[in-house]
Amino acid sequence: MKYVFVTGGVLSSVGKGIITSSIGRILQFRGFSVSAVKMDPYVNVDAGTMNPYQHGEVFVTEDGGETDLDLGHYERFLNIELSRSANITTGLVYREVIEKERRGDYLGQTVQIIPHVVEEIKRLLRLNASMSKCDVLIVETGGTVGDIESLPFLEAIRQLRIEEGYDNTVFVHVPLVPTLKATGETKTKPAQHSVQELRRIGIQPDVIVARAEKPLDQASKDKLALFTSVPERAIFTSYDVQSIYSVPIILEEQGMGEYLQKRLGLLNASVETNYNDEFDRWKKLVDNILDAKKSVNIGMVGKYTTLPDAYLSITEALVHAGANIGVKPKLVWIQSERLEREEELDDVFAGVDGIVVLPGFGKRGTEGKIRAINYARTRGVPFLGVCFGMQLAVVEFARNVVGLQGANSTENDPNTPHPVVDLLPEQASIEKKGGTMRLGGYKVVLTKGSRIHSLYSSEVIQERHRHRYEVNPKYIARLVESGLSITGLSLEGGRVEVIELRNHPYFLATQFHPEFKSRPLRPSPPYLGLLKAAVAHTEGIVEKVKER
Repeated sequence: MKYVFVTGGVLSSVGKGIITSSIGRILQFRGFSVSAVKMDPYVNVDAGTMNPYQHGEVFVTEDGGETDLDLGHYERFLNIELSRSANITTGLVYREVIEKERRGDYLGQTVQIIPHVVEEIKRLLRLNASMSKCDVLIVETGGTVGDIESLPFLEAIRQLRIEEGYDNTVFVHVPLVPTLKATGETKTKPAQHSVQELRRIGIQPDVIVARAEKPLDQASKDKLALFTSVPERAIFTSYDVQSIYSVPIILEEQGMGEYLQKRLGLLNASVETNYNDEFDRWKKLVDNILDAKKSVNIGMVGKYTTLPDAYLSITEALVHAGANIGVKPKLVWIQSERLEREEELDDVFAGVDGIVVLPGFGKRGTEGKIRAINYARTRGVPFLGVCFGMQLAVVEFARNVVGLQGANSTENDPNTPHPVVDLLPEQASIEKKGGTMRLGGYKVVLTKGSRIHSLYSSEVIQERHRHRYEVNPKYIARLVESGLSITGLSLEGGRVEVIELRNHPYFLATQFHPEFKSRPLRPSPPYLGLLKAAVAHTEGIVEKVKER
């Protein structure tokens, strides 16, 4: 097994997740199989209970893990499915160690950070390597070098270098190399200090990927090489680009793939592939993203809209769909609470060609989302509701079409006279919050002849879920009698998974999260359908304007 360990310096959110994913993609170009792991230093067992404003979206794996959003990047770039084990947190590690201590596994020993916590981290990394059966496991360490909470993880990978050998391990360090706006001068000193801190704890990086606004000039690369003891040929730049999917290309063109292959002694690829074909396919994808001739405006209605990372998989699913049909989705972020104050929605949605009502939890902003759904339904604007967005679409329909005054979800109003959305029965006795929702992949049976069936071209699909509430079965008959089409049911239990409206250009909502399985070269069908409908909508408006 070969390991690539990715660390970051100077500040967080420097792009380690994209670089980790890009390294994997570069190795895949050459026919090597890869997998990825994210080590997160926070004490939460997983990301499930964290506020999106603090941590971005919670990415859900097929086996029901609530994980860091970087696992979404790994799955999308590498076109693989990861398990919950691919996200190792401090909380998870300490829980395992404490459980072992309580069982008596360490009987007679004083349990310490070294060796016990560090050994557990190494065990989990090796377990991932064994389970994946890949040629190379790429491991990203979250946070920043120098953070106290990251030290056990860094110590673990330091020891793995000794145990696995130099030829089987590579340390890739990602520091910020800023450019001063006043002088236009590139400054390598922050990166130098970052490497010094890394070396202080026993890790000498083999590769530096400088995160910068523009490609490093030769003088800056020479200076970094001199003061970090990293060969100049092993210093690369991840500079600002219009699309994150350009990063594998720019690193490959700088020679990273060739360098890593030689450095790790990767001689024989495990997958038969044509390098030129794979590289060209990826370049064509990027060209389709950057050179789209058409654009559509998509209204993104939610309560975390000031931090787009809270909906990262959805924004990427729209990018994938757009690349497939040569359309650039321009996202218009609309705070749902704002819609509760606005008297007239025509101004808010002026120029919007499609509306996505985003997932979320809690009462705040829900009436604004319901108004947005009503606007889409009554004005013929293409609409996609996801998870909570589907539940609120049912609430809107129940109130304004079926005539159930005060209809609501019991999540928002426990005393509603018409609980058209209610708690899943198996959730009633659950008290703990972490990892207790209906999570992961479940099979869904689609109705033949429906829009969702035509999008997937399949009668049975499997998509990922994350919810505690469902459409109340007691109200299904009344909803259907009034014209709501229920076109997707869970294979087990017959839960409502998809709703549609027949006499509407595109009105579709799903209980599942289709965005989690969207891939750059294999876009999610509901998002692809939305963009196609949005194009038709904007072209229809143009035609009407011409007629006038």
